[in-house]
Amino acid sequence: MLHTNLKHVLSKDEHQKLIEENENVMICCGRMGPMCIPVYAAMGELENEIENVVFADMEFDIPDAAVIRNAPECAGFMGLPFVVYYKNGGLVHATSSIQSKEQIETILKEKLV
Repeated sequence: MLHTNLKHVLSKDEHQKLIEENENVMICCGRMGPMCIPVYAAMGELENEIENVVFADMEFDIPDAAVIRNAPECAGFMGLPFVVYYKNGGLVHATSSIQSKEQIETILKEKLV
């Protein structure tokens, strides 16, 4: 399990339930590495600022993370973390590598809120 203050997604079933039960979801699939930690930190800040998005993490190396790793929208990604954005149960955007809080806010405003 990742050491963040975000909601942890521990299985593909939890992943499916989360995106089915919430209109707007952002999941950061990564490790506790230098490219991932700033994204988790930004998500933690945004979680306190944006009410209608569920922010969660998923450990990249667990078998069930294949639901994100193998998503067509993530094909060709080379750097961690893989960040996926869901609206009404569908994957509407995906990014990889380090992102700033401002970059994430822009995506959230354009794709989810």
